[in-house]
Amino acid sequence: MLKILIAEDDLELRQLFRHVLIKNGYLVTGVGNGQEALDTLDSEYFDLIISDIMMPVMDGYTLVRLLREENINTPVLMITAKDAFDDMRLGFLSGTDDYMVKPVNVNEMVLRVGALLRRAQMINERRQVIGDTVLNCDSLTVTTACGSMILPQKEFMLLYKMVCFPGRIFTRQQLMDEIWGYDSGSDTHTVDVHIGRLRDRFRDSSDFRIVTMRGVGYKVVKL
Repeated sequence: MLKILIAEDDLELRQLFRHVLIKNGYLVTGVGNGQEALDTLDSEYFDLIISDIMMPVMDGYTLVRLLREENINTPVLMITAKDAFDDMRLGFLSGTDDYMVKPVNVNEMVLRVGALLRRAQMINERRQVIGDTVLNCDSLTVTTACGSMILPQKEFMLLYKMVCFPGRIFTRQQLMDEIWGYDSGSDTHTVDVHIGRLRDRFRDSSDFRIVTMRGVGYKVVKL
């Protein structure tokens, strides 16, 4: 049975989320802040984390950032009362995978949880699907309705990383560090060059497009 950790300082809301998720077949643990979440993650494995942003002791941004710095890639659904674009941008840049604004429709939350868990499973299987496009990590192959092509490794990994998290914004530096490595001698302009090549290859795709977030980076959007 899949396990979910909820970090939410509002006890009533935490209990509501827990109740709904248990009814949908998940094992659920609730904590009151980011530090309690980290302490719990030290001793237990969870398949997904639901986190508020504004919490005492440690907020949600810090929680997710610390997890990603430790290469813990557990999917995170951030739920918050903050609905400004800058707040959402900070959430995605900290490493969250999806974002919901309070008041939360719990039925929508369950759907989003299921989608994140399915996506995580596909990543573990080294295969990703977006619309009718299939990316196979082991062969560096992208298959579309028009046929298959083998991409250069860096192009494939760049596309694969963004397709794994459609809608999530990646900074150029994040992509540089993850695809080329922290000790790479290349600069972030290399990312722009590879993005340009990918756009040329998939300019006719009816499944996705690569969007530039001016001054920030890039994201893949499902069509």
